[in-house]
Amino acid sequence: MLSKSASSNATTSALSDLAAQTSVSFRSASDGQEKTLQLRDTNSSALAGAAPWRGFRWAMGQKHYSGTYWSATEHGHVIYESRLELARLLYADFDPSVNRIVAQPFLLKTEINGQARKHIPDFFLITDTGAVVVDVKPQHRLAGPKVSSTFAWTRAVVNARDGVTR
Repeated sequence: MLSKSASSNATTSALSDLAAQTSVSFRSASDGQEKTLQLRDTNSSALAGAAPWRGFRWAMGQKHYSGTYWSATEHGHVIYESRLELARLLYADFDPSVNRIVAQPFLLKTEINGQARKHIPDFFLITDTGAVVVDVKPQHRLAGPKVSSTFAWTRAVVNARDGVTR
């Protein structure tokens, strides 16, 4: 059995390795150029200038409610894919510490136990205290194994890179 400090060091090392092998792909809002960098080589200012990695879908009879919201923070439209995302977007827009809101900001890719993993967070916020990566899911879906494991590794790599996830 590992001591608490040895266990903590092993966990820190594993998270550091996971963060080191994670890549971030994003599109520049100014020219649409796609860039892929290692997570450790990215910075908040590059990601704050990202265009949505993917658009949202519209289809007759779809079960979710996608749309655009005019954001006072952004002085422009921000996309959302559900009413729950819209609620989180409103919360961010009315928070005076939020300076930037980027929807569907980037694609995270990594490999965990030989299996490729990828995830696009819902929002990337630049606040007075730093960057915040936001994932939005209904509470009843958070316990599902796919959602919980995706959120866990996203949280781990973002936090290892000095970000915050919510």
